[in-house]
Amino acid sequence: MKKWSKTIWQILGIAAIGIGISTSASLAGKVNITKELPFVDIRVKGKDYRIERIQNTSHKLTNSFSKTSRPCPPFCIHPMSVAAGVQTVGEIELLNFLKDKVENGKGVLVDARIPAFYKKGTIPGSVNIPFTLLSKGQNAYLDRILTILGATKNNGNSWNFSRARHLLLYCNGPWCDQSPRAIRGLLAAGFPATKLYYYRGGMQNWQAFGLTTIKP
Repeated sequence: MKKWSKTIWQILGIAAIGIGISTSASLAGKVNITKELPFVDIRVKGKDYRIERIQNTSHKLTNSFSKTSRPCPPFCIHPMSVAAGVQTVGEIELLNFLKDKVENGKGVLVDARIPAFYKKGTIPGSVNIPFTLLSKGQNAYLDRILTILGATKNNGNSWNFSRARHLLLYCNGPWCDQSPRAIRGLLAAGFPATKLYYYRGGMQNWQAFGLTTIKP
């Protein structure tokens, strides 16, 4: 756990330095993100990544995200709204979050899945904070994580979230309960709903659009 905590410190410290994003309509490919947005370039941890869509228009998913039906429960379809006050976003909003929040150190893109899923592939610019560590009262590390994310303790042990970073959380897809559970845990700990965002589509929608993934 000490090794994991150190890694989070390092990643968030790098995020605070900034992520540069650039695009070029003149370099548009056959499959763009939007009509005006062919790709997004980001620089994270000293490495450059380009988020774009797979250009092969015949490409199809062949991994587990091509699966249409999973037992429910537990893999039930989640509603669009995960909790009151928490904004649900799509892919374009996630890219904007990278630019408007992560770039200047005001936000963190959180892959809330367990590490085994994260290691198989994730969205560039994200940090892995497993949902199991964000459940209020169920682990000894939540206070540490909240502090890393910018929250401070008031007198009487209540939390001050005025300087806490904005968090955009996601997991495997609309049927996955990992990021909703993480969000509920953060809300229970007092994290402001206005600083939380939910990418409901998760990795399934991200890959269905052919967007770039990386192995951390």
